[in-house]
Amino acid sequence: MSITAPLTKDPMAASLQKEMTPYVTSLRGWLSWLPAPVVSLLVLSLIGLVAALLSRFITDRILMRVPGAKRGALVRSFTKALRRPVRLTVVILAVSVALPASGLHGNLQESIAHLLLISFVAVMGYGILATIRVISDAYLTRFAQTDQDDDILARKHATQVRLLRRVAEILIGILTIGAELMTFEPVREYGLSLFASAGAASLIAGLAARPILANLFAGVQIAMTQPIRMGDLIAFQGDWTWVEEITSTYVVLRSWDWRRRIVPIAYFLDTPFENWTYNSAELIGAVYLFVDYRAPVEKIRSKLEEIVRACPQWTGKDFSAQVSDCTAQTMTIRVTASARTAIRSWDLRCEIREKIIRWMCEECPQALPRNRFAMTPADQSAMQPPLTAPIPPGRPTMGPIDAPTPLYSSGPPFQPSNFRPF
Repeated sequence: MSITAPLTKDPMAASLQKEMTPYVTSLRGWLSWLPAPVVSLLVLSLIGLVAALLSRFITDRILMRVPGAKRGALVRSFTKALRRPVRLTVVILAVSVALPASGLHGNLQESIAHLLLISFVAVMGYGILATIRVISDAYLTRFAQTDQDDDILARKHATQVRLLRRVAEILIGILTIGAELMTFEPVREYGLSLFASAGAASLIAGLAARPILANLFAGVQIAMTQPIRMGDLIAFQGDWTWVEEITSTYVVLRSWDWRRRIVPIAYFLDTPFENWTYNSAELIGAVYLFVDYRAPVEKIRSKLEEIVRACPQWTGKDFSAQVSDCTAQTMTIRVTASARTAIRSWDLRCEIREKIIRWMCEECPQALPRNRFAMTPADQSAMQPPLTAPIPPGRPTMGPIDAPTPLYSSGPPFQPSNFRPF
């Protein structure tokens, strides 16, 4: 099977071949002083060069200069992405049309025709891949101007398009390789028998490639159900991580310190995890303040509301300041405030802490936590009798050594010079 066979059946290709035959014959006559195979190869090379120059002129001089902001830009982007496969296709078709009139005969012509067919199939596969990429990129540019941190719809479409594009690329690559293998005569004739005899081998290969296939199908499932999306904020092993890239087999997570973690994509279908931006990127952050029992709660609440309202990260939806807990020494005031994203929530909480602590140190020092001690006056400790160890009954006395030994003696009164109770 060769590429020249279907071309001879096409009326347009047949007429073009008929028109090119006299020119190819005259060109071979000019180079008749060279060996016949060399002349034929030179003629085919010259025809391919002319076809390449002509296609380059059409793509660069005409299509790349199409005016227009929308349609013109789409034509230019398609031309820029497809000009290489288009040029190769034009060259292959031109050489294939001129091949019967080149003067080559026998195995050499069949080999060149087979090589042209393989090249044509590969260029077609490459052109389809480039077309898919151009279409997907043009679709994603619709969401390029939106805020990716807050726009759930944009991240949803970006995840679906990228995952499905990778799956399509894999399938097109497999089909292209299969189509090229089918150009070989033994594979085409004995393909069924080869597939039947390779059943056991394919089963073993499938079991060996089970993790790869599991991740591949997990990628398709994630593209449909979307438990994670591009740009999602995920709590992974105690760290904040952002979904930076989703491939067909793994996910790249970027942590807050720019580390990258490569996680198999099947992990997000088998293991529970926290997605902080699943339905919305907006979060409520909490700040805990430990204050003294004498702290004026209403005054602190008013100051906290003033601080939160002045913060640009606050969305204006949620704010509260409540005494959430008490210990033996302090009270705990929990402050909640909403922000558009997790990063803005972090900045909002940090700003609340900095400003309220500075205000309490300057304006309300009685709210700062303290430690309290109870001290016994010196006169009261002197009136207490010393504790003595009693002598067991029946024990013989041996003089003054057996006198009761005081376990605790008040001694001189404790009067620290630099200690001030409160």
